[in-house]
Amino acid sequence: MELDKSLAIFESKKIRRCFDEETETWYFSVVDIVAALTDSINPTDYLKKIRKRDIELGNYLGTNCPQVTMLTNGKNRKILGGNVEHILRIVQSIPSKKAEPFKKWLAKVGYERIQEIQDPSQSINRARENWKNYGRSEKWIQQRMMGQETLNKLTDYWKEAGINERKRLCAFNKHYP
Repeated sequence: MELDKSLAIFESKKIRRCFDEETETWYFSVVDIVAALTDSINPTDYLKKIRKRDIELGNYLGTNCPQVTMLTNGKNRKILGGNVEHILRIVQSIPSKKAEPFKKWLAKVGYERIQEIQDPSQSINRARENWKNYGRSEKWIQQRMMGQETLNKLTDYWKEAGINERKRLCAFNKHYP
């Protein structure tokens, strides 16, 4: 069975998505996200009402969420799409019990990020813990950390030598595809 990469599933609800290869970004159907989180009979109307009620959200969506081509009723059509950042912003505005786990997770991640800004060593420790949770060995983690340090030194050297970021990325990708 071939996995349909144009769909994501959330609690048995299908969420249309598309991948922009140029920006290497996944876009998700905003209407499908609203449908999955609200069980609304008409998620398009729900989205219109929430945009009117929350002017700031309406402006945010209008400014940041592009029209992307996705399969709709058997045809490719332009629909409102959002990347992960946009979708998380929308979730914050939906008063639904289904959205609550996302909101709690966002609050937790936000708090952790603030801690990491105040004490950057916490982000390194959190990365180590996450890799352990993914089943990575101590040796793998140590190699990854050392590799990152080497990359940081290399990019610092390139910056000092006046090589712009685009050239650095091209050079890096030639060596580490």
